[in-house]
Amino acid sequence: MPRPTTSTKQRIQDVARDLFAQRGVQRTSMQEIADQLGITKPALYYHYASREELVRSIVQPTLDEEEAFLASQEALAEVDPRALLEAYFDFHYRHRAEFMLMLSELTTFAHLGLIDRVLEWRQRLGKLLHGPDPTLDQAARAVIAFGGIQDCTVQFPDVPEAELRAAAVAGACAALGIQP
Repeated sequence: MPRPTTSTKQRIQDVARDLFAQRGVQRTSMQEIADQLGITKPALYYHYASREELVRSIVQPTLDEEEAFLASQEALAEVDPRALLEAYFDFHYRHRAEFMLMLSELTTFAHLGLIDRVLEWRQRLGKLLHGPDPTLDQAARAVIAFGGIQDCTVQFPDVPEAELRAAAVAGACAALGIQP
């Protein structure tokens, strides 16, 4: 008998992601997720002990990938600002659904400690561009540049990727005062 192509945990995450996007995390019950899957609530709890654990399981791979991205940039002998901005756009474009979920549920994600992590990443990105002690002006420009890129990936869902990438990176370069 052929094995199913998708694991039960992955199916749960897929259904939960869709329901969270439609209704919000706090307005989606574990019972609704179980009903959508055609399983019992205890079966759902067998895989995920709580809604918070389920939410974290959906976003954790993206968070781990962003941490790895930052660590790889920090390991470089020299950072090319434009290449960093382009790679940052590419990462966030690939994961825009997860970031939309996080943006729509900021309270939930703050409770899980994820907002602090994102803010810490923004600091690290600024240091990649401006060294260990950026001025307030440099730090503010970096926040605008990286935050703007991240926002563009979710703000303009109907713009072709290449066109959006060019515009977002050019805008970030302008914010940082570097040639696009």
